[in-house]
Amino acid sequence: MFTDMVGYSALAQADEATALRILEEHNRILRPIFSKFQGREVKTVGDAFLVEFESALDSARCAVEIQQALYDHNAALPDNRAIRVRIGLHVGDVVEATGDVLGDAVNIASRIEPLAEPGGVCLTQQVFDQIQNKFAFPLARLPPLALKNIRIPTTVYRVVEPWEPSSPPPLAHGTDGDRSRALAVLPLANISPDPKDEYFADGLTEELISVLSQVPGLSVIARTSVAPYKTSPKAIPQVAAELGVDTVLEGSVRKAGSRIRITLQLVDARSQRHIWASSYNREIDDVFTVQSDIANRTAEALRLELVPEERRPARTRPTSNLAAYETYLRGLVASRVPGGQGFDEAVRSFDEATQKDPNFAEAFAAWGNLYVLAAGSYRPLREVMPRARELAARALTLEPNSSDAHATMGNIALQFDHDWGRAEAEFDRAISLNPNNATALTFLTLLLISLERFDEARENVRRAVRLDPAGNHHREFAWIEMESGNFDAAIRLGEEERDRHPALFAAHFFLGMSYLAAGRRADALREADTPLIEADETDRFDHALLNAVLGRPDEGREILRVDERGESKEYNSGTDLAMLYAAVGEKEKALALLEKDSREGDQLLWLYYRAVFFDSIRDDPRFVALLRQFGLPTHGIRRRTTP
Repeated sequence: MFTDMVGYSALAQADEATALRILEEHNRILRPIFSKFQGREVKTVGDAFLVEFESALDSARCAVEIQQALYDHNAALPDNRAIRVRIGLHVGDVVEATGDVLGDAVNIASRIEPLAEPGGVCLTQQVFDQIQNKFAFPLARLPPLALKNIRIPTTVYRVVEPWEPSSPPPLAHGTDGDRSRALAVLPLANISPDPKDEYFADGLTEELISVLSQVPGLSVIARTSVAPYKTSPKAIPQVAAELGVDTVLEGSVRKAGSRIRITLQLVDARSQRHIWASSYNREIDDVFTVQSDIANRTAEALRLELVPEERRPARTRPTSNLAAYETYLRGLVASRVPGGQGFDEAVRSFDEATQKDPNFAEAFAAWGNLYVLAAGSYRPLREVMPRARELAARALTLEPNSSDAHATMGNIALQFDHDWGRAEAEFDRAISLNPNNATALTFLTLLLISLERFDEARENVRRAVRLDPAGNHHREFAWIEMESGNFDAAIRLGEEERDRHPALFAAHFFLGMSYLAAGRRADALREADTPLIEADETDRFDHALLNAVLGRPDEGREILRVDERGESKEYNSGTDLAMLYAAVGEKEKALALLEKDSREGDQLLWLYYRAVFFDSIRDDPRFVALLRQFGLPTHGIRRRTTP
């Protein structure tokens, strides 16, 4: 057997440290599988292995198990972090010499390996003859071919793996023969004399992402994944490797007096060649024309360079009121402050912007989206959802094709109305209007998980990963696997995230939940014992929740006492508190709180009803009645028996 990792050399050139981490993970996954099938590692050369087996069948079964393990490993990762290998198999006599093996059999196997697709397995006629009636997977014959330095024409087969799509998948970004249509817009640098003008550079970055996201056939990386490069800039090849793109847009903004200067350049990450560059010098009172011109000309350049077959209609002017637009940009930037710290400022800014221009659809849509993202996290749903509905409806009246407004309506239908059909229709509409709408994809995934449509949820997360590589989608994959009963896969994904982010308690929390669902109490206790370092209120709540369900309720009871006294510093939804009450054994309080939430409109049970924390009340008629009230599945949840 020969194995070789796809794209390792290119990654090592772009980011050696990341490449070494991925290589270590590759070795960690493959070596135990070799041993499982009695494979002897003859040697390793960088990212390649030469392995010897006692039988052809063992080698074939080992090859498929390797590809299955890597397929599962890659499911929650962006393309640039995925591990893909090609595997070639041949059987024949070899000569051992100084710990190595030599001969035609080795040479043929080495020539077979490059014929495999990334993630695939190829084998020779000799292997086929020995495994054809014993091997569980179909084998497809390739056209006869001559191999380099091999005199006899060779018949080669490929393994048809069960996860293959019905049609050949597109090449991954950056592979030979493919022209990537994925773009990252890096945060524009603010080089203005006045630091207070930072909001304009940040807001313009978001506007460019929004406009370019609507170019048909172009995938634009979400704001959340490019934002870290504002404070931690990196070389273009490294950015491209981390985000899975081969084209980057970067630039700067300078605002001085009544003049504004914006410089942009589109860069090919492989060659670092400037595909296109331009500077704009305008009067400040013409700011929207500047922004619109930049967005449209940039989109046109990308379209011509990357997707010339598409035709995109000209973008309409959202507002002609300069003051309204600047205020809107301030609100947009404030709305992105983590933890809702900019919530009040964002509300004031969007309110002011829409007063200055009552026909500013984008401002109404952004305002409505601000409320739905706050709902259940740091504001009660009953306080914000009715207002969000009004704002989204106003945005759609002004602009019926607003993807953001349709996503907001879908979120309201999901979280507040519990109208699953309408929520799905609104999310589908939002995504059809803007396939790069990562927010719509994320909430549609949550809906699909709740309705136990796990295969669709997996595919949705894969799409979200491509758009938002730095998001928490690895955790979403683990959640899907846990809820669908694939506990081993959920645990593997959870352990990988914990090992990547050992100081992040959220990683320990979600892994602990997976261990609980799998009945591995001792492992769950180990995650619950993780010390809290620089923890926020959410971490402390989750730490208490995990410990409570493991029979250590003291921390949870203290949090509940503080909440009952009205002294809590953070907002906790009724569903969150009900989970904690159920976990500490106060079932009556948990049920009463869920019923109260249901009456008052703060019900988030749809999202968490499958969680292990509700196991103590899962069969209670009052809990089942709540599930039926909202049209949620009421059958038993699959758990493993604790050993």
